[in-house]
Amino acid sequence: MDPRQFLRASRVVIVAGKGGVGKTTVAAALARMAARQGLSTLVVQVERASGLARLFGRPPLTYVESTLAPAAGTIAEVRGRTITPDDALLEYLEDHGLRRISRRLVSTGAMDVVSTAAPGIKDILILGKVKALERSEAADLIVVDAPAAGHAITFLLSVRGLLDAVRVGPINAQARDVLELLSDPARCSVVLVTLPEETPVNEAVETAFTLEDRVGVSLGPVVVNGLYPLLPGLDIDPVEAAEAAGTSLRPGEAEALAEAAAFRRDRQALQQAQLERLDERLPIPRLGLPFVFSAELGPSHVDLLAAALLDGVVGLADGPTESPVRAPAEGSPS
Repeated sequence: MDPRQFLRASRVVIVAGKGGVGKTTVAAALARMAARQGLSTLVVQVERASGLARLFGRPPLTYVESTLAPAAGTIAEVRGRTITPDDALLEYLEDHGLRRISRRLVSTGAMDVVSTAAPGIKDILILGKVKALERSEAADLIVVDAPAAGHAITFLLSVRGLLDAVRVGPINAQARDVLELLSDPARCSVVLVTLPEETPVNEAVETAFTLEDRVGVSLGPVVVNGLYPLLPGLDIDPVEAAEAAGTSLRPGEAEALAEAAAFRRDRQALQQAQLERLDERLPIPRLGLPFVFSAELGPSHVDLLAAALLDGVVGLADGPTESPVRAPAEGSPS
């Protein structure tokens, strides 16, 4: 598939997944991949604790847009910002001439009272701002680093909940506008991130069914992060391999190498089994990203993953980037 066609399929891509699967890293890699295709990209984080800026070697993001990666030649700029409910509310009220009230509303904690009385109001404020950015064409592509999978579902479901709870007024209008964004595949899609492990795969499958059935959002390819590259020769005896290479091993090295090979074989078998299970239960295109053996990820790692993501996209069959999911078979494992 042509990468630009893939990246232009939806103007907003929401990246979601279970905590710890590398969701934020995938969002960064997707943004960098888009920039390398000449598309200006805005990455939005909705949790202040996100390590997004650190991946680009930049200071923490704020509500004000800042540059994560500058433009260079044919590579476009990647910008980033944080959107919190309080900041979004302040901007909304100030835009409507209520600046004095807005500061008091947040400083007194009244926002928490409002959110308790109308569940989902905080999420709709964030999604409403994302919708405004999309409408204003703030960037060629907007990547949203969503909350972890459990919250991501309520984050996106909040729109329908508010429509049921608030029948008229500006909140209802905002919720309807956001729902139009979420349900239009040309404007918005969700990319789920998982690891090749049982629990993350289960959660990715369940999240996919919930999002399509209850939110109506289109799903892009699922990204399987942290894949170990397949290594040949793991069944060869270390002593025999050393002799064939014209060398010898020191005491204990053969045992250590054999244990390492056994671990890698087990890991590869587990990985393959989970990939097959994911393909069976979630019939949408799949992209894979390699495991990065580094304690601290930075810009060079993001570029490496962006290149791997590009290779995967090029290998996708031409056609729609999203595919409908089907409900799990009766009695099938979750």
